[in-house]
Amino acid sequence: MRILVLAALAASIALSAAEGAYAEEAFVTNQLSDDLTVVDLATSKPVATIAIGGKPAGIAVTADGRVAYVTSPDAKAVTVVDAAARKVVGKIDVGGGPIGIAVAPDGATVYVADWYAAAVRVIDAKSNSVAASIAVGASPSGLAVTPDGKLLLSADRDDDSVSVIDTATRVRRTTIKVGTRPFGVTVDAEGKRAFTANVGSDDVSVIDVAEAKEVGRVAVGMRPYAVALAQGRGFVTDQYGGTVSVFDLATLKPVKRLNVGDYPEGIAATADGKRIIVANWESNTLSIIDAAELKVIGQVTVGDGPRAFGAFLRRTE
Repeated sequence: MRILVLAALAASIALSAAEGAYAEEAFVTNQLSDDLTVVDLATSKPVATIAIGGKPAGIAVTADGRVAYVTSPDAKAVTVVDAAARKVVGKIDVGGGPIGIAVAPDGATVYVADWYAAAVRVIDAKSNSVAASIAVGASPSGLAVTPDGKLLLSADRDDDSVSVIDTATRVRRTTIKVGTRPFGVTVDAEGKRAFTANVGSDDVSVIDVAEAKEVGRVAVGMRPYAVALAQGRGFVTDQYGGTVSVFDLATLKPVKRLNVGDYPEGIAATADGKRIIVANWESNTLSIIDAAELKVIGQVTVGDGPRAFGAFLRRTE
């Protein structure tokens, strides 16, 4: 049955590609096998494994798809990967405990959350060196940059808040109280709203970015980790539930809960918004969800302990 599902998935994606959809790859950080699995989403097959080391967790692929930056908490470093060549081209010592990571829209700056130092490290992508450090709240985890590149949001887990940073001045502008222990943070395509997955309160906080305040709360499954947006809906990985909770972005009402693999963590929407890709930590798989039909349509085996925390999808054309 699984073979039939994957064959149907491959056929449908191939048809979409012929109609002009984007080809994409998933760059999945595998924390326990210390590597990165590259999955061709057109065929639902792994096509490369890249050794990283240091228990890789967070990842951010540049908008042009050329570079992937990977955080390794145990190595206290960020690994730079040439995404097209699928090889490591550099390592940046950032110290502390790097977890979340985000890249500015123009690719010139990389931001790294230092879990232990209550800070965000600022990396100059040209020199691959740390250029600055910005004080934020306790245990920063997920990071997200607004589409215009002007603001950086940091989910500060142990402060139950989000720091809003002016990227030009590299100063924290304000803090926003959200649910308990926010981990992943996602900004919508318009830069108007942000969403935090609150691990401690089993909900998602909805933030008005311009007003810098929480404007709603959505109940989801147990221990939500991260949020993806597509088809007018929010998709949330529920670690303890083995599910993805779906809610309506306009009404903030729950829509459905989908069973995926064990302990889902990283989640992202494909560029066309048609599919949601989920990394399942304990199952060592990716689950593929049809975002319109709200059903799981495929599964791909990856490395050991996939987290894929961040922007882990890469457009190849």
